[in-house]
Formats: sequence, C-alpha cells, structure tokens
Amino acid sequence: MIRGLIWDVDGTLSETEETHRCAFNESFRALAIDWNWDRPTYKRLLATTGGKERLRAYADEVGADLPDDMLRRLHADKTHRYARLVRLGGAPLRPGVAALIAGAQRHGIPQAIATTTSRANVDALIAATLNRPAPELFQVIAAGDEVKVKKPAPDVFLLALARLDLPPDDCIVIEDSQAGMAAARAAGLRVLITPSEYAHGGDFSAANWVLPDLTSPLPAPLADLLHDHRVA
Repeated sequence: MIRGLIWDVDGTLSETEETHRCAFNESFRALAIDWNWDRPTYKRLLATTGGKERLRAYADEVGADLPDDMLRRLHADKTHRYARLVRLGGAPLRPGVAALIAGAQRHGIPQAIATTTSRANVDALIAATLNRPAPELFQVIAAGDEVKVKKPAPDVFLLALARLDLPPDDCIVIEDSQAGMAAARAAGLRVLITPSEYAHGGDFSAANWVLPDLTSPLPAPLADLLHDHRVA
C-alpha cells in the first residue's frame, strides 16, 4: 500500500494543454499581438515549462520586444480566458482519473498536486471537473509559482513531499510528460506515465510504469485503491 499519491495537472488530469493553447491565442488576438501558436509550434514550446516562461522564450525566439509588464498582463489575460474555457467544459478529465482520486480518498491516502501551472489554473480545473474546491480533494497543492526552478527540476515534487511529510518511497507520482517524469525521478519518486496528446513520442524509459491511461490495468499499489476492502 502506498501512503501518498502525487498528481501532475496539465496533460495528466486532463488534456489541458490544448485548452491552454487556445487561451494563449485568444489573448494574442485580444491584445493585438501578431502571434498564433498552432499545434506543432505549441508542442515544441512545451519544452519550456511554465506559461510565463514559455511566453518569454517565444518572444526571445522571434526577436519580439515583450516588456515584463506586457508579459504579466498577457499571462493574466490568458489565465482568465483559460478559466472561462474550463468552466465551459473545455477540459474534461482523462479516463480513469476521477475513479482513482475517489479510490485514494476512500482508502484515506493523502493526495497532492505538484504542477508547473498556477494555483488559479488548478482551482479552475478541479472546480469545473470534480465540482469541489481543490483543497477538499488534495491535502497538498504545490504550484509552479512557489518554486524557483520548474520541471524537469525536482523542486515542486520536493515541496509536495515536504508538505505531505512523507518519504519518496511511500509515494507514487502520476505524470504525462518527459519533463515531469525526469522531475519525479530526480526527487526519488516512483512514477506512472500516461502520455498526453502533446507528450506522445517522448522517452519514458526511466518511468516505473507507462500506460495509455488510467483505465488500463494499474500496477498493484494503485489497483488496490480501486477496490473497497471494507467488510460489510
């Protein structure tokens, strides 16, 4: 039995990266910025983790003058638009996610989120898909704006472990991307990969398990959470 379950958000709980891409493009149009990120461009840009960091990297790549105040305004506008898209049902949970979250709750297993996205994005997604405030389901939420270095650095996972007050060996991480896998492994954690739409083709050889999604037969530590062993 595990003692802690740690979730990534974007691409893991939901295929949110496409929702993020649409929100970025809406903001570019609204703020009269002549950019448009198609799917291949956005997949490439995902190598840079964090929305603000992604904007800065792209501006540097195309030689655009993007002052810090404009970057902050653009990212805030995008966050607002992302939340609206999520509320409208634009980011449903991936298969099996809700069942595993519920199973861990039923067994009294503490759950954490460790993500490069902002706390506002986490709250919007959980409220829209699970109809409850995020802190009611996740005892720990470690967000990207709380650490100095984002994935593939292990910082956000180390923060989640510290708040859970558990050693790495007692926990399993669920991730979707190569950067997330690298971050989890660097923190000493076991990791289950369910590759997302934008992460297919990554090298997941360092993962403990790789599955298409969470409806596939799960490894024993997680499969146990889907069964209620209480005696009637």
